[in-house]
Amino acid sequence: MFSFFKISRLFYNNIPHKVLHTTKMAKSKFEYVRNFETEDRLLPNCWIVIRIDGRDFHKFSKKHNFKKPNDNRAIDLMNHAAMKVMDDFKDISIAYGQSDEYSFVLRKNTEIYNRRGTKLMTYINSLFSSSYVFYWGEYFKEEKLRYPPAFDSRAVLYPTDENLRDYLSWRQADCHINNLYNTTFWTLINKGGLTNREAEQKLCGTFSSDKNELLFSEFGINYNNEPEIFKKGTILLRKKVLNPKSQKNKTTIIPLHEDLIGDKFWEKHSEILNIGATTFYEYPEDFDLPYLVLRQLNI
Repeated sequence: MFSFFKISRLFYNNIPHKVLHTTKMAKSKFEYVRNFETEDRLLPNCWIVIRIDGRDFHKFSKKHNFKKPNDNRAIDLMNHAAMKVMDDFKDISIAYGQSDEYSFVLRKNTEIYNRRGTKLMTYINSLFSSSYVFYWGEYFKEEKLRYPPAFDSRAVLYPTDENLRDYLSWRQADCHINNLYNTTFWTLINKGGLTNREAEQKLCGTFSSDKNELLFSEFGINYNNEPEIFKKGTILLRKKVLNPKSQKNKTTIIPLHEDLIGDKFWEKHSEILNIGATTFYEYPEDFDLPYLVLRQLNI
């Protein structure tokens, strides 16, 4: 009986020498299957938004003891993973994240990966997901990762600057609506002693003004004083920042938590839509640089 190694050697000896040493992949009768692949090139001259979204993150957050209504550890981890993506993909001009989702905007003139949608979605999603797992222990020091998280991704095209602005405005408005609800819901539970069902029933049919009034009148909480990162989410931009240690400017990805719905933001950061050079950003005086910025500046 032939052993596996004898059979392998026999097979090897019967292959033509020139085939074994060729640098080009040999054609075969099976190569026709490549014709079944689709060329999913996205339309030119359109903004490409790759949005990733957590799968069943309600269960994931509960299993890993996320603090309610907002957990700074989870937010910082999402932002860190998103910065890793933006650092790797230079054609991303702006990114926006809130809750368990992140949107990455690629310049309308990008030709990265020949604008193939599946490649852009899978590369960005896989890098984000792996970074989320890789940096988990840096933020959840006392909480072991019990099972791997999952994110889906989609590619959406926006042909005009107005369309893109409206998309990002939609996501930030969604952040405000969800955070106001969650803040009120968990305050009723944590401070009001209600059950989840009772809190849901109390908030059923209420408007934003009702929730604001409830928080203030019953718990003395002014929602306007809540941290901006919770109310507005996180905007990532590529800017030149002064390194306080070396006193030199360095291109850095910075997190901002401000309104992007109004015109002021887009006038201040005009290079996003105009696809211009990276501009300088000066943090306000007496402002502590965020950890993720200090990390990039090697401070």
